[in-house]
Amino acid sequence: MPGGAWGARWGLGQDRGSCPRPEGWALRKEHGLPGPARWGVAPGLDGGAQAWVLERDLRLPPCRVPGEDGSGWLPGPHAGPLPCCSNSLIATNAARLRLIAGPEKRLLEMGLRRAQGPDGGLTASTYSYLGGFDGSSNVLAGQLRGVPVAGTLAHSFVTSFLGTEVPPDPMLAPAAGQGPTVDLAASVETWLERVCAHLGLGVQEPHRGERAAFVAYALAFPRAFQGLLDTYSVRRSGLPNFLAVALALEGLGYQAVGVRLDSGDLLQQAQEIRGVFRTVAAQFRVPWLESVPITVSNSIDEEELARLAQKGSEVNGIGIGTSVVTCPRQPSLGCVYKLVSVGGQPRMKLTEDPEKQTLPGSKAAFRLLGSNGSLLMDVLQLAEEPPPQAGQELRVWPRGAQESCTVRPAHVEPLLRLWVQQGQVALSEKLQALVDKLSASSPRESPMVGAA
Repeated sequence: MPGGAWGARWGLGQDRGSCPRPEGWALRKEHGLPGPARWGVAPGLDGGAQAWVLERDLRLPPCRVPGEDGSGWLPGPHAGPLPCCSNSLIATNAARLRLIAGPEKRLLEMGLRRAQGPDGGLTASTYSYLGGFDGSSNVLAGQLRGVPVAGTLAHSFVTSFLGTEVPPDPMLAPAAGQGPTVDLAASVETWLERVCAHLGLGVQEPHRGERAAFVAYALAFPRAFQGLLDTYSVRRSGLPNFLAVALALEGLGYQAVGVRLDSGDLLQQAQEIRGVFRTVAAQFRVPWLESVPITVSNSIDEEELARLAQKGSEVNGIGIGTSVVTCPRQPSLGCVYKLVSVGGQPRMKLTEDPEKQTLPGSKAAFRLLGSNGSLLMDVLQLAEEPPPQAGQELRVWPRGAQESCTVRPAHVEPLLRLWVQQGQVALSEKLQALVDKLSASSPRESPMVGAA
């Protein structure tokens, strides 16, 4: 150790940073977060004694994140649960995808089929929502976790219809509830002729089974009708069938809520479909039709998402499954639990690998900033040592360096905050001061509340 003392301060600069914690610490190995970005979503941790969490980000690799501080018997039971609870890949991945998509695009998690079992699917749906997605196609996540549920009809639903089916009750009442019911299936056939004439298609080209599926869906959900356009042919079948049903519903006061594409060049098709919506809206004087939302899906990764989110894209919603649920860029977060103190006595692991060596003793951590607010380095020191002071020169040993150096920070920020102490949620200094003030001013015994 530098200076021949295990209590020496360690400075960690922008290439090698540290966010330590007292008593126990988890090490995030180099490149442990998904993708090239050095940031993550830090979940909450529960500890039996004391639990510490970072006030700032995790952008400096390798990064020590705080955990628990307790008696000698705690490290064993906590060596598994703490690293397990710190895993946040799905939330981090979802946040990355949200940043790429921007705030305007609607992101839906559709990865249940790719998740690791039912529990994994529920976890993925929950934490993708936490990470910034707008909803999930997982109905169970909506029921158990309150995640907004959204989705469209499936290709299997569309292909199950041959076109010879007769709806048990094709009659649909107007949205306002007043007026005679209308045979929706017959109205759709009438509108199909007009739509095909406008698009330059033969009336026999759109698939009858697909149209029957759309009619059945519209009869069941007239206020939430949407079309899956690519089961057969987007241009020659899915689009005209959708328009015929949407216009028939419009005559009864209903508005279609969207369409979905699941194959082909999604960006180009969305632009072409938007153009058709505009011409049809103008032709039949249905203004809302030109702004019908277009949702796309089909193994969308970060690169394709960036393409779909570019300026001028006509895509409104994006369904992502495999890329958000399986975290292909980084399938695991390399966190491990290391013991550095027992009963106030330091402990150190040497090992044959310098990268896996631990720094003994209970720690404190501070972020040193320049006069313009730029990051100089993070400093790791023993908890009992006096903290760095703004404007005062500080001698540090950069991680991995053989020589010490000095730094004079303009600002110093503590990185650790106590969240749980002796099993109770710890309050901030301001809240604790307020509680103490109220406790001192309130009577010892609260008045009894009378009951009728």
